[in-house]
Amino acid sequence: MMKQYEYPDKKEWAEIVERPIADYSSLEKKVKKMMLNVKKKGDKAVFRYCKEFDGVKLKSLAVNQKEIDKAILSVPLELKTAIIQAKKNIELFHNSQKTEVKKIETMPGVTCWRQSKGIEKVGLYIPGGTAPLFSTVLMLAIPAQIAECKEIILCTPPDKKGKINPAILFAAQLCGITKVYKVGGVQAIASMTFGTESIPKVFKIFGPGNQYVTMGKQMAQQYGVAIDMPAGPSEVLVIADETADPEFVASDLLSQAEHGPDSQVILITTDEKLSKQVNKAITSQLQLLPRKVVAERSLKNSKLVIINNIEEAIELSDLYAPEHLIIICKNANEVAQQVSTAGSVFIGNYSPESAGDYGSGTNHTLPTNGYAAMYSGVSLDSFVKKITYQELTKEGLENIGQTVMTMAAAEGLDAHKNAISIRLKK
Repeated sequence: MMKQYEYPDKKEWAEIVERPIADYSSLEKKVKKMMLNVKKKGDKAVFRYCKEFDGVKLKSLAVNQKEIDKAILSVPLELKTAIIQAKKNIELFHNSQKTEVKKIETMPGVTCWRQSKGIEKVGLYIPGGTAPLFSTVLMLAIPAQIAECKEIILCTPPDKKGKINPAILFAAQLCGITKVYKVGGVQAIASMTFGTESIPKVFKIFGPGNQYVTMGKQMAQQYGVAIDMPAGPSEVLVIADETADPEFVASDLLSQAEHGPDSQVILITTDEKLSKQVNKAITSQLQLLPRKVVAERSLKNSKLVIINNIEEAIELSDLYAPEHLIIICKNANEVAQQVSTAGSVFIGNYSPESAGDYGSGTNHTLPTNGYAAMYSGVSLDSFVKKITYQELTKEGLENIGQTVMTMAAAEGLDAHKNAISIRLKK
């Protein structure tokens, strides 16, 4: 079960906020070799890796419209309805992130403004395997479409029959994604980084994945391709007091623990009684989970901390910088405003983290492994670059000219000074 700390001294906090440590040295060599092989051999290398890692011999990497139509028919109506509702919520929230162009006259005749332009080519990576994340299609494709990215491609691993999960294809079709490829793992990231005969090169790669995918994305940056953010295993931290429902808290911790054996969950509570009740609830709920073994392994990396007060709980949480932060305590809204570091915050007994994972409207692609201290989760901004503009009239150039010439001369950049003076003389 979870390792327990009772009223720990601040000297122990560094140990509490440690993530599970993995040795990536051998992984890095293997991933780099695969990346460069795809760069050199293109589709040939991709087909080979699909056979080696996914156990499938493919004839084509692209998913055709006939496959998409057939797959969509097999998605249950109830699931289609749920996906459509989630899409509406996510669309509404991300549409609200659009900003108006504001033109500012910094001095008479000098006007400046900033405008967003969609990144032209983006690649979305959607994990398959034991948990095909069709919800991630919505989280990435919707803001990409709103940002008006010109080319959006999607890569996701096939099953052993060479088929893509039908719900993934339904979500992709619903979001207007027409270019879908049956490629997972490092080979997918490499394909989007370098381009192959079948898969186009992109400017930015989005999406979660296992340690191989994560390492591949980090390497992609070395070859001039941007990524959404550094990411590691999924995590949640819950701050709770005596007003929290222990059954709810246990369910939140387990919902994150079932992601993978290297996931981590943390409970920080001011109430000893609650800690015992949560442990009991975890034990009983765990027995009913199909992914019980995965969750149990995750719980071994996890921690339960009994602490003096909510102020200390916030301080410890900020130090950990959680991907997901759930706050269930008195005045939870006020407490939430005091938090300075988290990927996404869930407030009160009735705001489970799974709501944000699927359909409340916020994005579930979030910084993990402490990166919430300096990175934001995916949003509309992730899919645009912001270009600044300025326009000077004759009067504007006369007003600012002397300032620029004085500064340019002081830096010894006479051509900069001349660009102003030559205009003023005319």
